[in-house]
Amino acid sequence: METFNYWEFVAGLGVFLLGMNQMETGLKNLAGHSFRNLLQKFTNKPWKGVLTGTFITAILQSSSLVTLMVLAFLGAGLISLKNTLGVILGANLGTTFTAWIVATLGFKVSIASIALPFIGIGALVYIFFTNRQTLKNIGILLLGFGFLFYGIELMKTSIEELANQVDLSQFSDVPTFFFFLAGIGLTALIQSSSATLVILLSALHSGFIGLDQAAAATVGSNIGTTITVIFGAFQGTPDKKRLASFHLLFNLTTGILILPFLHLILNFLQSLAFGKDPLIDLVIFNSFMNLAGILLFYPFLGIIRKWLKRRFVKEKEHLTVYIQNVETSIPEAALKALEKDLDLVYERVKQFILHISGNIQESPMQVSIWKRVLGHPFEIIQEYNEIKVLEDELTAYHIKLQSESMTELEAKRLTSLMLSLRMMVYAAKAFKGIAQNLKDIEDAERNLPRNLYKTIQSKIKETLEKIDELKAQELENEQIPDWVKLLESDSEKEIEEIYIEAKSHKTDIPFSTLSNVIKEYIRGLYNLGASVIHAKHPIQAVMDSPEPKA
Repeated sequence: METFNYWEFVAGLGVFLLGMNQMETGLKNLAGHSFRNLLQKFTNKPWKGVLTGTFITAILQSSSLVTLMVLAFLGAGLISLKNTLGVILGANLGTTFTAWIVATLGFKVSIASIALPFIGIGALVYIFFTNRQTLKNIGILLLGFGFLFYGIELMKTSIEELANQVDLSQFSDVPTFFFFLAGIGLTALIQSSSATLVILLSALHSGFIGLDQAAAATVGSNIGTTITVIFGAFQGTPDKKRLASFHLLFNLTTGILILPFLHLILNFLQSLAFGKDPLIDLVIFNSFMNLAGILLFYPFLGIIRKWLKRRFVKEKEHLTVYIQNVETSIPEAALKALEKDLDLVYERVKQFILHISGNIQESPMQVSIWKRVLGHPFEIIQEYNEIKVLEDELTAYHIKLQSESMTELEAKRLTSLMLSLRMMVYAAKAFKGIAQNLKDIEDAERNLPRNLYKTIQSKIKETLEKIDELKAQELENEQIPDWVKLLESDSEKEIEEIYIEAKSHKTDIPFSTLSNVIKEYIRGLYNLGASVIHAKHPIQAVMDSPEPKA
């Protein structure tokens, strides 16, 4: 008698998870921006949040991905805690869509006949169209879909072999609570409730476990899936921790309330006309459990939000360093502290610009979970918000310092430093506005925008080095260096060159977008250079950023 092929099962689980990951990557790259817009625009009401969360999760096939996306929006201040609660409810319902696909297709037809064509076509498209982003992502999507079903085939086969070798009657006396705990542990380990459910469907299909045992493990898997979100919010903002707490509260409460009535619910489902297939019964139970949880929690979202607001309250942490230790009663020392914190702002803005322009190559270990899961724009938003927090703290300190008695020179110095701060923020704002456009240009398939991206990268790196040199030297006068003044003409020259090239070369990025990116990145560099001039001279005149010509 052949022994159970453990490696076949492990390989099946690994291939299934790889398929899920590839499908998420392909879908996120193909329509990630649309999903982000959807989350922002259609979550202003709790019921809209539920529908949006359900729809996006059903498409992306991962409640963890959607929840992490919501956490990023919440941390960036783009969506309120109140509106995220509805999305979390919907995500739990949307993730059951995977189980429906597996139950209705995975065990009804030849899985190999489904998986192999997708794997073959997807791999070929991915390999031969690696420079065409859209086709490449379609290849990843097809490859992931094929891997998903091939993984199911491997797990199903291995479990069926085990079922044929084991006396299944010995499991009849095992309490369902054991399977409930097993569902929690397995999902926490592999961090995918969808994968757990596929394993349960395979075991149920082979007769290895009964429907009640599979249902108990399904309840546990809903709780185990919260571990991913808890880890994602562990060191986050209070709102992130509140959202993770709500996710755990929803799944834990729903599971605890459903578990005692497990047998009654299953008996009712089996008594219905369509309740003759254990696989369909299990996925109906899974959907019913999450839908019941939504109906239970939805009326109390306002109360729950207020309760969560009282959790994880802590003293505000400051991003500024030096002004926190210096009282404004001594203006001379206060100005020195302000100067040092402005240096911190300058470095943050410079790094912000380098990140957006792709001039800093991070290793996989350095990239945060938000950038790995959700992409470049979310990281950018968070960095920009921190710059704005620094601006707010320094502005509040400036207002307090103005009430002190200062000499005329100190007053001018204070004005100059605050103008410098304003120009730095203007620089960051200019680059924030074109962050997504730059990413689109980088990912373009045509050479014209891709070559422009390389030119912009080089220009930014070169100009930032000049600004660093300007900052390090003592300026003898208040005049703006010639290279700073020439930035405006450089902008016009680059736009003219792109316009000429666009007449004879195709571009998949609109010319209006290309010209706007050129104007804004030049404007940002000018503002950063101007901020250094302001910081070095006690002048009152504002050096405005160059205005684009009509």
